[in-house]
Amino acid sequence: MKLRFAPSPTGLIHVGNARQAIANALYARRHGGKFQLRIDDTDRERSRDEYVEALRTDLAWLGLGWDETFHQCDRLAHYDAAIARLKESGRLYPCFESEQELAAKREARIRMRKPPVYDRAMLRMTPEQRAQAEANGKVPYWRFRLSDRTVTWDDMVMGKSQVKLPSISDPVLVRADGTVLYTLASVVDDLETGITHILRGEDHLTNTGVQIDIAEALGARPGRFAFAHLPLLLDEAGGKLSKRFDGLSIRALRQDGVDPGAIVSYLARLGSADDPAPLSFDELAGSYDVRRVSRSAARFDMRQLLALNRRVLHQMPFAAIRDRLPEGATESFWLAVRGNVDMVSELRHWWDVVAGVIVPPVQDDQGAFLLQALSLLPAEPWDGETWKDWTGAVRAASGRSGKSLFHPLRVALTGEEKGPEMRDLLPLMGHERVAERLRIAAR
Repeated sequence: MKLRFAPSPTGLIHVGNARQAIANALYARRHGGKFQLRIDDTDRERSRDEYVEALRTDLAWLGLGWDETFHQCDRLAHYDAAIARLKESGRLYPCFESEQELAAKREARIRMRKPPVYDRAMLRMTPEQRAQAEANGKVPYWRFRLSDRTVTWDDMVMGKSQVKLPSISDPVLVRADGTVLYTLASVVDDLETGITHILRGEDHLTNTGVQIDIAEALGARPGRFAFAHLPLLLDEAGGKLSKRFDGLSIRALRQDGVDPGAIVSYLARLGSADDPAPLSFDELAGSYDVRRVSRSAARFDMRQLLALNRRVLHQMPFAAIRDRLPEGATESFWLAVRGNVDMVSELRHWWDVVAGVIVPPVQDDQGAFLLQALSLLPAEPWDGETWKDWTGAVRAASGRSGKSLFHPLRVALTGEEKGPEMRDLLPLMGHERVAERLRIAAR
């Protein structure tokens, strides 16, 4: 078994792309198969090296390794050989119509209430007519003559699926400039590199029928590939996700501090019968079943992702997070704050709270109380009981209790209305920092 993820390096990977990559990687791991990363870069005008590097970085950050990788631009000779075979068999034929001529044909068919399908006029061109067109400076592009049949397959997500080829225009496989298009290059690569299962978005359903026909024209046996078409993800408003939404790119989520494990856990089960849970890649793979994915579109909900991210962080050991903590942060700090952060990016603030500089808000009406609390501040060393002992002494001296006791102290020491337990933060802050903040807040 071998699966592949084949992105075009024309933009950053967003959560929709990542979901497909994760599905392929999990399915391969579950069944002991191989996972291939293919860079679909035959469109040299739109492909960018910086996007290739970005997608490799993003996939590696998500924890998706691959067994092999290659660029389509390095396999042009293979596509040329396939083109020659299809030309020889008569399945690939030259066309000379301009875009304007094709548009006029489509409009005419629509006016006649006919499907706007290509009329195959070029198949009736005589050798003399073709020679005359080329003598006039026209360069042909090449279409694949589809079979007059209905292609069917048992889709692992969509169930019994079919594509009626007579209702589709013969696809262009080679542009006039010689550029091979994805529709052909993908088939050649899948056949020659031993791909067995193709998991991709439902927007490829029609394309699958066409590519099955191309594969069989190149000698593939019927049923050569198994297919699963995942419903497209929608945004929270029900719109289609797009590469234009940079906020949902994997890079943006990483920069915002979302944990990769949370993203993988969320996307692995989004739209399936299984609820998202904070699981490792191997745990997810052990139960991954693409047939449990719903045929209906699923909505990507950032609130759900952040809730899952919070759960992932809450149970993460210090060793797993150490490299992403602010410099100097200790295990005691991590254990104190991990239950109160939604994203890794929030850790910088809490490190400043316990070991850096913050300016607490002045509490004009609490000045006397804060100075009283300062006078009762115990000497170091401090431990997990210091907060209890100190606030007990302040309670006895001031007569305060509950919110009127604890809230002014928390705000003065952290600048926040709520957060990690003060009994854990206080020893990390130390006497000097606590005393200074009490003085500032009491002014």
